[in-house]
Amino acid sequence: MLGRRQIREKVVESVYSYYQNPIKFDVLEKNMFSGIEKIYNLYIFQLNFLVGLKDLAENQMEIGKNKYFKTDSDVNPNQKFINNQVLKKLDENPERLFFSGQHKDLKWDLHDDMLVKTFQRMTAGKRYQDFMKEDGYSFEEDQKFIGKLFLRYIAENEDFHDYISDRELTWSDDIHIANSMVQKTIGFLKEDEDSRTLIKMIKDEEDKTFASKLLRDTLNNWEANEKKLSERLENWDLERVGLMDKVILTTAISELDNFPFTPSRVIINEYIEIAKVFATDRSNIFINGILDKYCKDLNRI
Repeated sequence: MLGRRQIREKVVESVYSYYQNPIKFDVLEKNMFSGIEKIYNLYIFQLNFLVGLKDLAENQMEIGKNKYFKTDSDVNPNQKFINNQVLKKLDENPERLFFSGQHKDLKWDLHDDMLVKTFQRMTAGKRYQDFMKEDGYSFEEDQKFIGKLFLRYIAENEDFHDYISDRELTWSDDIHIANSMVQKTIGFLKEDEDSRTLIKMIKDEEDKTFASKLLRDTLNNWEANEKKLSERLENWDLERVGLMDKVILTTAISELDNFPFTPSRVIINEYIEIAKVFATDRSNIFINGILDKYCKDLNRI
């Protein structure tokens, strides 16, 4: 489920940052929400990249039509890609259009080297060529194709990762969140419905309050939560627990203590997943064991 887990990730990142470089809480909180806003910018930037590939394909067709010596493919180009129903819905999405209009730096120039090279790789690839050969139009097939295209040329593309890191340093740390948002967006689209809204990490005031309170509670109760953690370590000293593991555990304990209406298993599972992102290979097992023991000791349901 996209939303609260990503907020928890940003809280964990902020607490970890604080214990490496302590700053005033209001500055830390402001930086956290600024980081969340930047993830939305990256999300739009990635959606615009998909739309940019469509725009580039249309541009190439116009160039072909205006050639002095035309081939059959120039006169009657294959329009299957530019008519992809998922791309058209993303292209026409009013929220994407409005936000991109307000943030023109998130738009892609058709001559951008990354866009052009990706387009060339895509069109030379077997998956694209097979897709273009298929007869007819199926929303399900269009959706599947764009989902795989996104994974291959954006989410799993190291060149794209390097490109965005050069544009905004924090994007490299949060691209996995933006990737999830794009994948969910593609998956949520319906053939018979307009695409009107996009995904936000902070959906409402309740989400914002949750993020702020969790950050504050974790920092304010750090020493008390360290003691709770220490009491549940078997044959292990607190000093030997890595900082990231400690941050994840103390943040989880803060949530277990201060958000009683969220089931303990939901909270534990969320921090296990966060450990898989930020900590070592075996941290999730360690974190699961400590939090499970803590909940049992408190009879926390």
